[in-house]
Amino acid sequence: MEDLELAQELLKAKKNVVNEIQKVIIGQDEVIEDLLVALFSKGHCLFVGVPGLAKTLLVSTLAQVLNLGFSRIQFTPDLMPSDITGTDILHEDTTSGKRVFQFIKGPIFSNIILADEINRTPPKTQAALLQAMQEKQVTVGGNTYPLTPPFLVFATQNPIEHEGTYPLPEAQLDRFMFMINVTYPSKEEEIKIALSTTSGQLTELQPILNAEQVLKFQELVPRVPVSEHVASYAVELVQNTRPQQNSNAPDFVKEWIDWGAGPRASQYLILGAKAKALMDNRVATTIEDVKAVSRQVLEHRIILNFKAEAENIKVTDVIDKLLTTVKA
Repeated sequence: MEDLELAQELLKAKKNVVNEIQKVIIGQDEVIEDLLVALFSKGHCLFVGVPGLAKTLLVSTLAQVLNLGFSRIQFTPDLMPSDITGTDILHEDTTSGKRVFQFIKGPIFSNIILADEINRTPPKTQAALLQAMQEKQVTVGGNTYPLTPPFLVFATQNPIEHEGTYPLPEAQLDRFMFMINVTYPSKEEEIKIALSTTSGQLTELQPILNAEQVLKFQELVPRVPVSEHVASYAVELVQNTRPQQNSNAPDFVKEWIDWGAGPRASQYLILGAKAKALMDNRVATTIEDVKAVSRQVLEHRIILNFKAEAENIKVTDVIDKLLTTVKA
């Protein structure tokens, strides 16, 4: 199938997937859009929002609509790495009578993983996700086991409650393509939510895609053309977040930023822009596509200094200022 035909197929599938998700999720249109951009870009997502905003429901609904395997892991302080990856157990072979180790797969062996409240578990267990997220494989007891594609990790995090939590290290945060802020619904949306969730009626969801189709779309996204000036803009945007490297960085960057985004941010900006273009029925990437995904890509990769915190400057304020400062 030619790429143009596949692009039209993706566009149609995206509309159907969104319509199906919206049977369950009321509002949150931008969050759903960002989630699908990450999905088609093979990118992991970190959802940040207070409890009760349907973050868990959104991810489980997506898995159902895509007809993909789904595992929900509730992260707690006593969760061990083997609870995620799986473990070797001693098993007696009935035919030979010998005792051998048999690997029992953990919940990581699925297509869509929901890491619920990921910051509630210690760093040792958080690190169990690192290899899976980056290399799409798991090593246990000296043996390496591949994960079945498509493989995506969607994690949730509560931004308010910090007692008994373990902040994610920068190395792990960098593995997430997007950080998506889930906000409160409007009054009209909340009325609809209250009415639909208290009606006692169950919503039946129809599967729209399957694993094979999702993989086709994920392979299409990197083939979307991007011009050199668009790529240059994405890289310049990222490099302007680094006061140590870029002596020409704007003054507010030198004043407020401690550490900027790494090269992975440039890659994700371009990949996300390509997926965004396809989902908007275009076959070429523009600077506007880069801007559309910049906040989601950069927010968790920029570390502000004490001066910025003292002045109540937020990372999103810095990104918005960068978007007006860095010229195309």
